[in-house]
Amino acid sequence: MFDWLSNLRVPPFGWRVLLDLAIVSFVVYEVLKALRGTRAVQMALGTAVFVLVFYVSQWGQLETVNWLVRNVAAYIGFAVIVLFQADIRRALAHLGRAPVFRYFLGAESGNEAIEELVVAATMLGSQRIGAIIVVERQIGLRNYSEGGIGLDATLTYALLISIFQRESPLHDGAVIVQGDRVAAAGCFLPLTVNPELSRTLGTRHRAAIGLTEENDAVVIVVSEETGDVSLALDGHIEQALGPDRLRARLHQLLRSPRREPEVREARAV
Repeated sequence: MFDWLSNLRVPPFGWRVLLDLAIVSFVVYEVLKALRGTRAVQMALGTAVFVLVFYVSQWGQLETVNWLVRNVAAYIGFAVIVLFQADIRRALAHLGRAPVFRYFLGAESGNEAIEELVVAATMLGSQRIGAIIVVERQIGLRNYSEGGIGLDATLTYALLISIFQRESPLHDGAVIVQGDRVAAAGCFLPLTVNPELSRTLGTRHRAAIGLTEENDAVVIVVSEETGDVSLALDGHIEQALGPDRLRARLHQLLRSPRREPEVREARAV
C-alpha cells in the first residue's frame, strides 16, 4: 500500500536543504499573508478542493471525474488571472515590500517616508493644527506604542493629517512612525522636567523634549498656536523650520549611518 514511500529520495541534510526550506517557507508565508482578508482566500480553498478531487479520482479509479478535472484544469489558470488580477498585483506588491528586500530599496523608501512627513507637517502647520510625530531610530519605542492605538499602516501624509484633525479622538496623542509604517497613534509621552526651558513651550514641545531625553528618536512638533514646525532631538529643540530645512534635517538624521547632529534650542516665536 505504501510502495510509493520507497521511491522517495531524501537528500543528505546540509546547508542547501536549510536554504531550500527557508526559501519555500518564506514564499509560502508571504503568500498566505497577502491572501489573508481578500476574496482570493475562497479561490485558494476552491483550488485545494479541486486538487483533492483530482487525486481522489485517481485513487478511486473514477475515470469520468478524472477526465473532467484534467480538462477543466487547463482553463483555471486563465480564469484566475482574469478574475483576480487586482489581488495578484496586490500580492506581488506585498511580496516586494517584504523586510528582506528593504535592504536593497532602503534609499527609495527612506526618501518617500521623509517626503510624507514633510508634507504632513507643512500642511498641518498651515492649518494651525497641533501635532506630534515621533520617528523611531535605533532605540525601540514599543513601551510607548503599546499604550496607544495600534495601526501598522502605510505612512502617508493623508493618514497623518486625518489623525490630527481636531474631531479625531487620536489628535491629542502622539503618532509613532517605524520606518515607512505608522505603528501607533494616540500615544502619551513623558514631559520634560528641565527647568532651563522657555516657559513659552507648550505641552507638545515639552513631551517631545522629554521623550528625546530618554532615547534617540526624532520628534516633529507642529504648534497649534503659531503653526510653526519644530524638531526635537537629544533633549533639545529647533523651532520655526521651513519645509526645505525640515527635509534637510530629516535626511541628515534618518538617512546618514553616522550622525552627530547639533540641535540647539531656538527661541520660541
